[in-house]
Amino acid sequence: MTRSKLEYIWLDGYYPTQNMRSKTKVVEDFSGKLEDCPVWSFDGSSTKQAEGGDSDCLLKPVAIYPDPARKDGFLVMTEVLNADGTPHPTNARATIDDDDNDFWFGFEQEYFIMDTHTQLPLGFPIGGYPGPQGLYYCSVGGRNTHGRDFVEEHADLCIEAGLTFEGINQEVASGQWEFQLFAKGAKKAGDEIWVARYLLDRLTEKYGYYIEYHPKPVKGDWNGSGMHANFSNTLLRTCGSKETYEKVCEAFRPVAKEHIDVYGEFNDQRLTGLHETASINDFSYGVSDRGASIRIPIITVEQGWKGWLEDRRPASNADPYKVAGRIIETVKSANI
Repeated sequence: MTRSKLEYIWLDGYYPTQNMRSKTKVVEDFSGKLEDCPVWSFDGSSTKQAEGGDSDCLLKPVAIYPDPARKDGFLVMTEVLNADGTPHPTNARATIDDDDNDFWFGFEQEYFIMDTHTQLPLGFPIGGYPGPQGLYYCSVGGRNTHGRDFVEEHADLCIEAGLTFEGINQEVASGQWEFQLFAKGAKKAGDEIWVARYLLDRLTEKYGYYIEYHPKPVKGDWNGSGMHANFSNTLLRTCGSKETYEKVCEAFRPVAKEHIDVYGEFNDQRLTGLHETASINDFSYGVSDRGASIRIPIITVEQGWKGWLEDRRPASNADPYKVAGRIIETVKSANI
């Protein structure tokens, strides 16, 4: 008889920025298959998802990955349901209109590694600032590169867990890094970002760090953090038409506010029109333009207008389920 540890992961009811919660269920002779993960429950009154007098919420397993840091362990991403089995209002995953997995997403998750003792990003001295931006991006060497051991270990964990992990790089500010994930299917892409974030946050406990997902944690002339969303569907992957791409982009213009509303808290501090961002008050798109709201990658153009688009507006603290759901709704509304 073997006993396995299933780590159930869910999103709480804090608004507008939800937090990850998790707890462990030990089961006997587990097959490792999603369909054999039982529905579980938790105290929703402790996570702002229920009242104390009627506090049970359900956890419905939706994705499973081996846990590379625990013996006989598995990471189980779940959706939160009401006691009657209907999706909880905080369950954005259940609202994504992509049952056929036609939409592909590649998320670029930026973040700052913070030292728990100094409460500052790695590389920042107490009472001052490191050298200005310019030499940190994709740097090598101890003068400008901070946290590589931690980042490399996180990458290994994600790969061992079976996530579609695509890469890592140090970002423009000191102590700022990025990882990339890709998935065919919007729900799967969201699952993998959340599981990767879980592994990232859990790993900080070993190093004496914590992760700052705030889109502008360091004020002044420092880059903020985003979660750029690269996306495509069959139309964008095959149309071969500049006009079609422009119609899809134009569909985003009248609903720009609706997108910003789900693209992350405090995003106004990041989307200023500076530091490789478009202003939160404007909407724009352009080929190879990292200062636009939506960038049309040069590769898409060179492939004869067959490829993908990048929405550069989502903040680092955004919920990938909400981002993907809103993008899908807008793309499907385009008058093609």
